[in-house]
Amino acid sequence: MFGCALSGCGSAAISITTPTPDAVIARLCASVIGALPSTVDDAQLRRRDQLVAAWGDPAIVLRCGVPRPAALLPTSRCDGVNGVGWFTETLGDGYRFTTIGRAAYVEVTVPAHYSPAANALVDLAPAVGRLADVTPCQ
Repeated sequence: MFGCALSGCGSAAISITTPTPDAVIARLCASVIGALPSTVDDAQLRRRDQLVAAWGDPAIVLRCGVPRPAALLPTSRCDGVNGVGWFTETLGDGYRFTTIGRAAYVEVTVPAHYSPAANALVDLAPAVGRLADVTPCQ
């Protein structure tokens, strides 16, 4: 796995593990990454590369092309936000949301600093919605 350190003026450096999807998924992710907004939940874009982006400090992090989460089961709850279905996991310091039913998995980690965490998903929905909807959120 590849990692990249992110830092900005006055911002603490963060480490993000870059996903390693196959070429087909990487091409799908390019359309998402290219459409990402410069602001998410009032946090400014700190970094954008081929598969990851980060906003603010503490960072809201989006990773495209991640593997299917091990905890995601056919019976898992699907939270729909502006037409995009998400699998929600509570972390010690926030939430991790992973798309459900899209042509590629997109993961968004939102620190507890941002409340409600779903505001980030509202801002990201237009870009993430570029991925084909394979199975609708139910």
